[in-house]
Amino acid sequence: MAKGSGKTTFKDTVTAYERLRREIAAGRYAPVYLLMGEEGYFIDRIADQLAGTVLTEAERDFNQIVVYGKDTDEGTIINYARQMPMMGRYEVVIVKEAQSLRKPEQLSLYTAAPSPSTILVVCYKGKSLDKRTQLYKHIVQKGEVLESVRPRDYEITAWLGDFVQSKGCTIEPKALGMLTDHLGTDISRISNELAKLLTFLPEGTKRITAQHIEDNIGISKDFNNFELTKAISEKNMARAMLIADHFRRNPKDNPLTVTLSALFTHFQRIFIVNYKRWEIRHKNVPAPSDAELSALLKLPNPFFLNEYKQAANLYPNRKVFNILGLLREYDMRSKGIGGGPQDDGELLRELLLKIFMTCPRRSTSTSTVSCSTEDRKRSPHRDSYKTTTSMPR
Repeated sequence: MAKGSGKTTFKDTVTAYERLRREIAAGRYAPVYLLMGEEGYFIDRIADQLAGTVLTEAERDFNQIVVYGKDTDEGTIINYARQMPMMGRYEVVIVKEAQSLRKPEQLSLYTAAPSPSTILVVCYKGKSLDKRTQLYKHIVQKGEVLESVRPRDYEITAWLGDFVQSKGCTIEPKALGMLTDHLGTDISRISNELAKLLTFLPEGTKRITAQHIEDNIGISKDFNNFELTKAISEKNMARAMLIADHFRRNPKDNPLTVTLSALFTHFQRIFIVNYKRWEIRHKNVPAPSDAELSALLKLPNPFFLNEYKQAANLYPNRKVFNILGLLREYDMRSKGIGGGPQDDGELLRELLLKIFMTCPRRSTSTSTVSCSTEDRKRSPHRDSYKTTTSMPR
């Protein structure tokens, strides 16, 4: 994290992480590192890099110490940090699970004047250290702080694209969507799965496809939330129900809570597209470019923009608002609140039927117009901003 104040974003974390990686690789070490936050991936990578590069393998036997917060105390850590290195330039002390220390603030007795021959690495996972403490202020002044925050749904895809590119490959949008849909924003899990995938890819492969994901990670390329939202966008009821049936038969791989979250985000984006169109027609607002609209929708890839434009033709905002209400209702029912069937598979089938009945597709070529024209006469002001709230968890 930059040595300043303010709330840290995922982008800040990635920038600070990449800077630290470069500094460490160049042999420019800080006397103290505080690696803290909810996202363990970046914390582990920096700690592992320091553990593997500062000292030679022979020096590590004498000058590298790894302790765990639950098994040690602050006084012991300070004593280790004040030791002089034996036959080497640095003493490296790595404190893992530092959040388990009883009084981590006592480490400020050392960080007030850290030894230039020691590199102290404090791994404080799961949360951030109180920035008002002397310990935090000392390390900001005299060392390096990395605050590792978790990405939001719309941030993970760009990071993964860069991660794959750093390995000498590219990945198609559908394959990326499958990964994030199935694994969420757990960077450690996704990076591990990708590392295994890259190991098993045929030699010379430069582009990861949906088929590679299905063959090597076990995520179906045909039955996932990515394909479900696409079927709904196209009003393909038969396809959507087929996917729902697959989810019912494989509930552990396709939890309803994840599907509901994906659907909620999907219809929020459709709502925004419709609202921007209304603004253009009725407020003379300039039409946003595709890049601007993609950013507004927080799309993981502009590749998906056309799908939302087409879906907006089929789902006017009056209908979208009703569907968002349905999603909230079924989210509550999935948690045991409310009546009706509680089986996740039955709840999803029932929800999809209601979504398709909200604005059914007609067999004639005018079906899209007849469904949307009614809503074009209405102002979306009534519900335009109500969709910014998150679905109850």
